[in-house]
Amino acid sequence: MAVIRQDDFVQSIADAFQFISYYHPVDFVRALTEAYEREESPAAKDAIAQILINSRMSAEGHRPVCQDTGIAVVFLKVGMGVQWDARASIQEMVNEGVRRAYTHPDNPLRASVVADPDGKRTNTRDNTPAVVHVELVPGDTLEVKIAAKGGGSESKTRFTILNPSDDLVAWVLEQVPTMGGDWCPPGILGVGVGGTPEKAMVMAKESLLAPVDIQALRARGPKNRAEELRLELFDKVNALGIGAQGLGGLSTVLDVKVLDYPTHAVMKPVALVPNCAATRHLEFRLDGTGPARFDPPSLEDWPKLAMDVSAGARRVDLEHLTKAESAAWKAGDRLLLNGRILTGRDAAHKRVADLLARGEPLPVDFTNRLIYYVGPVDPVRDEAVGPAGPTTSRRMDKFMDTMLGQTGLLGSIGKSERGPQGVEAIRRHQGVHLIAVGGAAYLVAKAVRSSRVLAFPELGMEAVYEFEVKDMPVTVAVDAQGNAVHESGPREWKARIAAKNPARGG
Repeated sequence: MAVIRQDDFVQSIADAFQFISYYHPVDFVRALTEAYEREESPAAKDAIAQILINSRMSAEGHRPVCQDTGIAVVFLKVGMGVQWDARASIQEMVNEGVRRAYTHPDNPLRASVVADPDGKRTNTRDNTPAVVHVELVPGDTLEVKIAAKGGGSESKTRFTILNPSDDLVAWVLEQVPTMGGDWCPPGILGVGVGGTPEKAMVMAKESLLAPVDIQALRARGPKNRAEELRLELFDKVNALGIGAQGLGGLSTVLDVKVLDYPTHAVMKPVALVPNCAATRHLEFRLDGTGPARFDPPSLEDWPKLAMDVSAGARRVDLEHLTKAESAAWKAGDRLLLNGRILTGRDAAHKRVADLLARGEPLPVDFTNRLIYYVGPVDPVRDEAVGPAGPTTSRRMDKFMDTMLGQTGLLGSIGKSERGPQGVEAIRRHQGVHLIAVGGAAYLVAKAVRSSRVLAFPELGMEAVYEFEVKDMPVTVAVDAQGNAVHESGPREWKARIAAKNPARGG
């Protein structure tokens, strides 16, 4: 009979979430390296290189792979023979472990959880509460799976209830292009089939915690329908040509996971959950002998890549940037930004829009400035700012007409594509949208030389900061004429793949 001590469980949870903040799973690194080696699209290959370089830097520096350090998700299989030496509930113990992990002084993680989700949306400040799933199983050990689920990929979750005769593969292939690049591919798709609606969703999420092994599956061949689906979806999703960061390329997914469960005779529930390039998960077991130990991977597991950010790029002096200059940039141009940029996300944009609607003065002058969609991690030691990668751009689409038309703003910096509303606002006002690589937060942050809060400090990471940057690498995603690389890139590469492998078309 195993006796699980409260302190051991809490410490294991805390150590595990710290561990996954800066260590990618090694199987994922290897799969991403293979994708990099076979990628033919220059833009996608560059994006994958940045993700891999960032991953190694994070492993070396013990700082987050992505600034979105996620909401804590825990799957527990509790042996029915386990005895607890504990004063708190399982939920309370998990929460305490998460609290310790996210407030660690040497590697603080970004608090992203808000309470009263349809009301005040107040940040809980320590990323609690976690989402905990508990299953009682035979045995006398405690099996733990943890994941940090970021909002970029989770926001692209899809669910439907198909009729029994409907084509599951066709539905998935309809959904994936609508997800765009916001979920930071190349990553992994989790599919849950059957059960009830909530069962399908939980299966899709839990499936993502399994090892990356699609090539091993292909080598031995499928043994059931779930494995057949994995192989078919892997080939057909990649044939869509979406590519890394949605820029167009050969690798959109590194694996597809499928879990199924018996369901009601008249329906076929299907959940689709994507996991981004900043995939973070870990599993361990407690048997009563003390807290879990996590062995760090060898740095030899990462490829030795180097990048010359200046190659083919144009340096931009932000201190003297004019609307005429930014309007002359073309979609696909690579730039190196030098000078000061502003930051702001959903909450800050809403504050600015409300002030303008009331005719009140703005606390920041946006004239001839660029705004970076980021919620940075707090800095430690000699950092100007913690990991600070771009967030999903499309969430700010509804504010673009106001920001470009009423504030003097020249454009924005984020990740992935703009929606039709955003593109039209950019075209109408002769603005511009630039992208940095999602999943490369630590690397991107190295371009920031100084940081200070200018407005709305009570919003925490959602406040308006001013960053001074040096040679910050970005790409023009939408130019002043409304041309968008996230439309042209996937279209080109879908056609290329179809021409080379017509049997894999979707």
